[in-house]
Amino acid sequence: MLSRASKYAILSTLYLAEHASKEKKMSVKKIADAIDVPSPFLAKLFQQLVHAKIISSVKGPNGGFYITKKNGDKTVCDIIENIDGLHKLNECFLGLNECDGENPCPVHFIVEPFKRSILGKFRDKTILEFSKEVADNGRFLTLKHLDLD
Repeated sequence: MLSRASKYAILSTLYLAEHASKEKKMSVKKIADAIDVPSPFLAKLFQQLVHAKIISSVKGPNGGFYITKKNGDKTVCDIIENIDGLHKLNECFLGLNECDGENPCPVHFIVEPFKRSILGKFRDKTILEFSKEVADNGRFLTLKHLDLD
C-alpha cells in the first residue's frame, strides 16, 4: 500500500520526533544509520518534508533536522500525501486499475475496512502522538542493533 519512500519518511519523522529537538538537531547521516535506510535517499525525502513543513532544519555547522510542536501536530497522512499522494492508500490491493464498491476485485470487501481503519488512524493521530505511543510501548523504530538470537 505504501511506497518505500513513504515508509522511510514515516520512520525517519517518527525517529526525529523521539530523538531530536530544536536544541538537539540531527544529521541525515545519523538518522539514516540509526534506522538503517540509505542516506542519499533520506536526504531527498527530507527536502520534501522540510518544504512541506513536516520537519524543520537549520543549515550550517550546528545545523540539522528536528521537529517543532507545529511540525509534530501534522499527521502521518500529511507525510504520505506529501511523498506519494493519498491515492496510494486508495489503490486496489491486487493492483487492478478499476476496483471500487461498484466494480470490486476479489478481495475488495475484505481489504476495504482495513484500509479505512488505517487511513483513519493516520489522519487522527499527530506525529507527536504516534512518537509518544512508540516510546510508551517500548517499541523500536529499527531492528538494526537488536540481538535477535
